[in-house]
Amino acid sequence: ISDRAFVINNKNFHEYNIRFTNIDIFGSLHNILYFCLILMIHMQIPDIIIAIDGYSSTGKSSFAKIIANEFSFLYLDSGALYRGVTLFAIENGFITDDCTIDVPGLEKAMENLDLHFGEGGTYIGDRCIEKEIRSLAVAGKVSPIATVPEVRTFVDRKLREFGKNKRIVMDGRDIGTTVFPDAELKIFMTAEPMIRAERRAAEMRAKGQDVDINDVLKNLQERDYIDSHRATSPLTQAADAIVLDNSHMTMEDQMVWIKEIIRERFGL
Repeated sequence: ISDRAFVINNKNFHEYNIRFTNIDIFGSLHNILYFCLILMIHMQIPDIIIAIDGYSSTGKSSFAKIIANEFSFLYLDSGALYRGVTLFAIENGFITDDCTIDVPGLEKAMENLDLHFGEGGTYIGDRCIEKEIRSLAVAGKVSPIATVPEVRTFVDRKLREFGKNKRIVMDGRDIGTTVFPDAELKIFMTAEPMIRAERRAAEMRAKGQDVDINDVLKNLQERDYIDSHRATSPLTQAADAIVLDNSHMTMEDQMVWIKEIIRERFGL
């Protein structure tokens, strides 16, 4: 095999030059490892639930989506449902500017709330709300809304319906502790606060939103505190979760990491 480029799952593997006479191999050790893991794992992953929890803006959703695509799992974004309820509450006057919530009114209105996933993202009825739920206005109120037990019950019920047939990957704050405590693989994601803020700001600017990095960092810190201290299903690491600090990791690094975890956990 000489000077060939391998293309597997849209990954290019270049610079391989294997001469059988001297058994010399030149190339990136990182790529060789990834190449081998793909051959070993792309394959026979059992019907499991992968639960990904962690702090906001650690890349949970991006990571979960790529895992789902790689292994043909269904991806569920629990955070989008909480954001959807938050947008609904804002638009219908169930939460004020100072985050006072009309819990009885919101609970009653949720009985007829058609919040679901569809082509292109999250919907209320036939209206795609994907752009609106990623705004800073929604981000600033989603944690208080998520502390409401009735809201968590509403979202958890929808998520468990999706999880009945397994082969799903889901990210959120309490997936491995509350929604699917028996998930076969649990991951807890974290990263340095400023790195998380920079990632979030870049994402929002890419969508045309004018944001200040200090405002984003403050929002993340406030959400961390609220999420970790709420009475119902607080953000916490499950006892059997594996920690992933991706502060200085690329997405490719993270995929190499998860493939190795899956290989070891399930003997593939």
